[in-house]
Amino acid sequence: MFSNILIYFVVIPLVMLAGLALCRNIQQIRAVAVTGSLALTGLSIWLLCDYLHLRALGAEAPMLYTGSWSWFGPLNINLSVGVDGISIAMLILSSIILLTGSFASWKIEPHTKDFFLWLILLSTGVFGFFISIDLFTMFMFYEVALIPMYLLIGVWGSGNKTYSAMKLTLMLMGGSAFLMLGLIGLYYHSAPAGEPLTWDLLEIAKYSDNIDLHWQYLLFCLTFVGFGVLGAMFPFHTWSPDGHASAPTAVSMLHAGVLMKLGGYGCFRVAIYLMPQAANDLAWIFLILTGISVVYGAFSACVQTDLKYINAYSSVSHCGLVLFAILMLNTTAMTGAIMQMLSHGLMTALFFALIGMIYGRTHTRDIREMGGLMQIMPYLAVCYVIAGMASLGLPGLSGFVAEMTIFVGSFEHADFFHRFFTILACCSIVITAVYILRVVGKLLFGPVYDEHHLQLTDATWWERTSTATLIICVAAIGCFPNFFADLIKFTFSPQIFAVIGMN
Repeated sequence: MFSNILIYFVVIPLVMLAGLALCRNIQQIRAVAVTGSLALTGLSIWLLCDYLHLRALGAEAPMLYTGSWSWFGPLNINLSVGVDGISIAMLILSSIILLTGSFASWKIEPHTKDFFLWLILLSTGVFGFFISIDLFTMFMFYEVALIPMYLLIGVWGSGNKTYSAMKLTLMLMGGSAFLMLGLIGLYYHSAPAGEPLTWDLLEIAKYSDNIDLHWQYLLFCLTFVGFGVLGAMFPFHTWSPDGHASAPTAVSMLHAGVLMKLGGYGCFRVAIYLMPQAANDLAWIFLILTGISVVYGAFSACVQTDLKYINAYSSVSHCGLVLFAILMLNTTAMTGAIMQMLSHGLMTALFFALIGMIYGRTHTRDIREMGGLMQIMPYLAVCYVIAGMASLGLPGLSGFVAEMTIFVGSFEHADFFHRFFTILACCSIVITAVYILRVVGKLLFGPVYDEHHLQLTDATWWERTSTATLIICVAAIGCFPNFFADLIKFTFSPQIFAVIGMN
């Protein structure tokens, strides 16, 4: 088992949990969190380099580094792992945000050890989910990633944190119930009559054409809605703004930057990959819902005055764009969807990190009570401008290449329905520019709202480390989009399209 490199994406967080349990002071806690996060980041980068090397040598298998170990024989449940370009991109994203989130939580109180224990447990679920190709273990890791959110928000959050934590938990558990039913249904339709049933994603894909179309419709709806709840799909999005607003900084970063990506990843990897005919027939229904998410989230962000709520509704819009692109069922739009997951993950983590740093100094998130921060904390203000420009799609940053790829791919459909909703989604760019420029103008420029704010300090070294890392990654995607597009394109190779039956 331990000869497979992917296992270490779960082993390292488990070792971190054991190390944190033994820590006696905050310096040791910080050392374990940062060291473990650096190890995961280094491992993911090494995996990326080796993966590209193997593909360059001609490796054509849909998934590489595959391995399977029996776990529960009677139900044929295995710990099966494997990755492709999308999985590796998500692993890199997760490790970077965990690392920067650890720096952003440098001064977290109270119960610092307990906070990091739950944070690392959440990360264990995230990493396990992205490397799993067995539907049962994928669902197990999915639940491991969700459950810690209740305590992380309920104990270390702010505002109406108990309500927000309960609302988030109940709605995500409701989505999990739909998802569980869908996965069980796939299990019982995973093989031809007389053949042993399996949870293996690749094996189910081979026989997906044999699943009765009516069952495909039902199972597609169950799995897409189940994952779509976590992806903040309308009308199941209402948990997201409250959860983001009450969560502590690092939890908001992981929540919006990584956890919500489990929704888009699951919709592609399970719902569309395994039920392509149902996806083709029913995509129009979910295109309407995701199109509403894109525009509704952007409009809602315009009327907010709380910085976290602004970014939370912005996340509803951007994550809606991910699902919207996936449902277009062509390689260009889907490539844009994956790049949008990376882009949004990094820039929203940057936003939430900066909001937490500003709130820690001013003790308010209300933009009506702040102004002139460029004079007081120029480094944080410049970082906020960069994050805002990435969000509204400034060329040279990640948001531009991701959104442009999505809209170009979406417009490939020549029918009125798809082009109408593509144009509608494009309108979100204008709306995004409105609320981003409004916040930047009010928050950073103009007269200082409170004279006491003149005594505030700029970013510390650990805050600069966190924000600079995220900014470099956002700029890297914007300046070198071909590298990331090439990483993703192997997932959309002819072999995979032959398996899932899409054009």
